[in-house]
Amino acid sequence: MKMIAKKPESLTGAKYHYCPGCSHGIIHRLVAEAMDELNIREQTIGICPVGCSVLAYDYFNCDMLEAAHGRAPAIATAIKRLLPDRYLFTYQGDGDLASIGMGEIVHASLRGEKITTIFVNNTLYGMTGGQMAPTTLLGQVTTTSPYGRKVEWEGYPAKMCELLSCNEGAAYICRTAVNSPANIIKTKKAIKKAFQIQGQGLGFTLVEVLSTCPTNWGLSPADSLKWMEEHMIPYYPLGEFKVKGE
Repeated sequence: MKMIAKKPESLTGAKYHYCPGCSHGIIHRLVAEAMDELNIREQTIGICPVGCSVLAYDYFNCDMLEAAHGRAPAIATAIKRLLPDRYLFTYQGDGDLASIGMGEIVHASLRGEKITTIFVNNTLYGMTGGQMAPTTLLGQVTTTSPYGRKVEWEGYPAKMCELLSCNEGAAYICRTAVNSPANIIKTKKAIKKAFQIQGQGLGFTLVEVLSTCPTNWGLSPADSLKWMEEHMIPYYPLGEFKVKGE
């Protein structure tokens, strides 16, 4: 029988703890497939901080470390400087990266740290109950914005790709989504490209992946994909924002 697909070697095969319809499982597989195809698993170290991905060390079959909330880029920076031949990636949610970790990620990009960040944006704090995050859309209802996010109270949502692409130390900044087979393919290509650019030593790389959170959005998995297409992608446009040398 012809083999169509198999578990990536860079995944352990442990059962995911994520909610039904959550996109983390898809994104984990894409990161693992990228590592397999680039043959860098034995040289890769991942950092997962607090958030829905807090147990990512159970799933990725490579060296993994845990970080305090928002501090993954700092730990990745230290390890990369000590072990420059390794591939370093952080796997961070929007509540982690764009809130308590905002200073960490901005300065890592300003310094041009040769690390890769996989930034999963589902517009809220998923693990702790669906509170408003820096990326929560205007009008979006969360547990801490029951009447919808308002400009006059909470300001505008953070567009991290647009912000970080302005920094000279950033070598590759891209936003993708996993709402369709076509976009899933593009996401894996972006992750591979980020790892390759890291390997070339050109600077900081980040791939933002728009993700669903059916549980906290209060939608079915299918309706969550539709909500992403109708609300998230128009505000957070997909594409490459910066490619050093292009």
